[in-house]
Amino acid sequence: MTDTTAARPKRDRTHWLYLAVIVAVVAGVLVGWLAPGVGKSVAELGTIFVNLIKMMISPVIFCTIVLGIGSVRAASRVGRIGGLAIGYFLIMSTVALGIGLVVGNLLQPGTGLNIAGHAKDAAKFVKQAEGAGGTWQFLEGIVPTSLLSSLTAGSVLQTLFVALLVGFGIQAMGATGEPLLRGVELVQKLVFRILIMILWLAPIGAFGAMANVVATTGLGAVKELAVLMVAFYLTCLLFVFGVLGVLMRVTSGVSIFKLVRYLAREYLLIVSTSSSESALPRLIAKMEHMGVERTTVGIVVPTGYSFNLDGTAIYLTMASLFIADAMGKPMALGEQIGLLAFMIVASKGAAGVTGAGLATLAGGLQSHRPDLINGVGLIVGIDRFMSEARAVTNFSGNAVATVLIGTWTKTIDPVRVRSVLDRELPFDETTLVDDHPSADKDLVPA
Repeated sequence: MTDTTAARPKRDRTHWLYLAVIVAVVAGVLVGWLAPGVGKSVAELGTIFVNLIKMMISPVIFCTIVLGIGSVRAASRVGRIGGLAIGYFLIMSTVALGIGLVVGNLLQPGTGLNIAGHAKDAAKFVKQAEGAGGTWQFLEGIVPTSLLSSLTAGSVLQTLFVALLVGFGIQAMGATGEPLLRGVELVQKLVFRILIMILWLAPIGAFGAMANVVATTGLGAVKELAVLMVAFYLTCLLFVFGVLGVLMRVTSGVSIFKLVRYLAREYLLIVSTSSSESALPRLIAKMEHMGVERTTVGIVVPTGYSFNLDGTAIYLTMASLFIADAMGKPMALGEQIGLLAFMIVASKGAAGVTGAGLATLAGGLQSHRPDLINGVGLIVGIDRFMSEARAVTNFSGNAVATVLIGTWTKTIDPVRVRSVLDRELPFDETTLVDDHPSADKDLVPA
């Protein structure tokens, strides 16, 4: 007889954090509106929380980049499928980043808020940015004085540079480097455990940031934040059903609507946990059931969880533009392109853990526009609300990628795909276990 107690999943307590953030945002708006003096006085709460996030930027980026390159090495062992998957992921992530930039520039949410005067350390960062020098000084600043100083000096580009060196170095070591890769994976788990602890302070940070912004700019901030959220959700829908849906229909003849219906339970799981990683084992099992060969699924899905982050890409660019506009310091086109290039690399691996996207956003701003870093506090209050759309879009992108790569490599059974999506061959839920064996060895938490 099955032990139902042992099979019951561990209760997720993050919904309490979700509710606490909602309460904190509402309380911050009311305090900033009804008692502006109090709202301005609690601004430090938002600043402290942003500083905690900044503290985690370097270790988050270092670990995710090193492990991301490790997954490429694993994928490269199977040749054509791995190379095709990586190429596709890079192209689609760039497209998603570009869409975020286009929508952000068209809507320009945040324009007119002018919160720059209320960001505590903006002047200090502006001074640092002005003294950065020209191109050669910029390039010289990428190379740290030592391997370890890149993790402590607070320079995101130095961290990224060293992470790439370490990742490719471990890759070149072959099987000998596996213990090092496992060691970095353990460090990453520790880093994300600390990050999760910090995120439990998000309600306090959200309260301080919202109270201060509303006290200094009025209720216009609430309206602009709502516009950003609605625009982000609509952009994600456009990307999934427009870009991905059309591409899959033209390439594979598969309907995006039928695929979404087939994965309905996984979408519910993602929304409840705000993490696409929670549905990874089920996605692997369902893609195999749908008719994609196990080898293809085993390569594309786990690798995609580190490299195919379409929702995160859209979020990073739209949030960056919002912060720039809200602080009255819009980004020039060249700065936007530079930020896009940075995000293409730095966003890899930011999918699985709530808050990694926030850290990556802060890292991008700190590396390209350090005078905007304190504007991240404005995003804290709505980041949790946007995480579901990020996770669902990331998940959809990986499901579509599996179908597309299977079609291009002829490792998919079109007849079975039609039968499964038409509900002629239903998925047997009783055959699925929580820890799917195909996922265990390839899963890289993000």
